[in-house]
Amino acid sequence: MSGSLPALRALARGIPSTLVGYSGGVDSALLAVVLRQELGPKRMLAAVGRSPSYPAAQWATARAVAERFDVPLVELDTYELDDPSYLANPTNRCFFCKTELWSRLIPEARARGLAVVCDGTNADDLGEHRPGYAAGVAAGVRSPLAEAGLTKTDVRAAARELGLPIWDAPAAPCLSSRVAYGIAITPQRLAQVEQAEAYLRELGVTGDLRVRHLGERARIEVEPRLIPWLAERLPAVERRLGELGFTAVELDPRGYRRGSLLAGRAHTAGA
Repeated sequence: MSGSLPALRALARGIPSTLVGYSGGVDSALLAVVLRQELGPKRMLAAVGRSPSYPAAQWATARAVAERFDVPLVELDTYELDDPSYLANPTNRCFFCKTELWSRLIPEARARGLAVVCDGTNADDLGEHRPGYAAGVAAGVRSPLAEAGLTKTDVRAAARELGLPIWDAPAAPCLSSRVAYGIAITPQRLAQVEQAEAYLRELGVTGDLRVRHLGERARIEVEPRLIPWLAERLPAVERRLGELGFTAVELDPRGYRRGSLLAGRAHTAGA
């Protein structure tokens, strides 16, 4: 049993009512389920922000988990792709995305009489490059997982204990996170990434996967154990991704790495 789950439950019971920014990932799913169990269906609501940057497969997962655990769910459109600052794709792109998200979710919470707006930030996230978290802080959004001290490991242990089917699912950030910083975010590029990753999943890739959009080129990152397996299938992958509009495809020999686009940019800049 995770030692942090009772702390999260105790914290949840102290929240009068809440709207949770919900993506269907393990962090926000755990938070939504615990809040539903502690507050009941009339004092909490999970809200999903829908836009071209949000993968369809993630939406399907979010709905399935909410239905399984009887979590009230609402879908709201977000319009970050109307923001030139977001489209320019700077290293703090997530700040503009989350600013837009909270500008939709907070009024929804107020209209429904829900006292607190929460997100799924965990304790480990606080030490990482998370410009989106700053947007939440500015908007007055609370992060109960972080407040209760739950790390990524704690979250997965608690999710497993509660029977969440996604307790061990790979992290699934938005599609824009695959586009190299400085390359403009467009619906076409987001669709290319989504379709390329869907193809690789159908091919048999499991675990962590990223198709990094480098402009004309695609760089595929998979778990190291899968690199030889995928290398044998690279000609077929190149054909399919070529059909999606990529002029070249490379398989990263270092495998999947969190934040590799940011690290690559720092390296290029000599930092």
